[in-house]
Amino acid sequence: MKFCSQCGSNTITWSVPSGDNRPRHVCGDCNEIYYQNPKIVVGCIPEWEDQVLLCRRAIEPRHGFWTLPAGFMENEETTQEAAERETLEEANARVELLGLYTVMNIPHTNQVYMMFRSRLLDLDFSPGSESLECKLFREEEIPWRELAFPTIVHTLKLYFQERTAARYGMHLGDIVREDHRAVFLPRRSR
Repeated sequence: MKFCSQCGSNTITWSVPSGDNRPRHVCGDCNEIYYQNPKIVVGCIPEWEDQVLLCRRAIEPRHGFWTLPAGFMENEETTQEAAERETLEEANARVELLGLYTVMNIPHTNQVYMMFRSRLLDLDFSPGSESLECKLFREEEIPWRELAFPTIVHTLKLYFQERTAARYGMHLGDIVREDHRAVFLPRRSR
């Protein structure tokens, strides 16, 4: 950050403001403090009978890899609205949300993923502008090595483990780096 958006000054410093405990960008002239917070990524596990809908990414990062429909939450929308919007944008699919399923913190990328279980309302889906292709997969058909993000891998593993018993919990945990791998460390599951 080079200039203060409040007063236009170029006296921005990286320092701990009085009464705070973390360094922030602070304007030396008007004392405006600039807070940077994690991004919230929201999406769905769209279910149809014994299948889930995946989208193959048409954008970076991870162009060409498969993912659940998800994306950054927008201002002035709820997490539920964001999940439904992202599913519509990426797969032209309408869903009924069934409940929050996973919340995964990713401290090293400053993101929080919130994934909802959902039911496809119909089979009228197609790739949106950020998807190359959309397809329903049974568990044994999931392209595990071609999934875009660790959050998606761990969400789907939990989902398929619980699907056989038809009892779904709500899972909270962290995605951390260990030995050059992304590992899910559960915090609490119900």
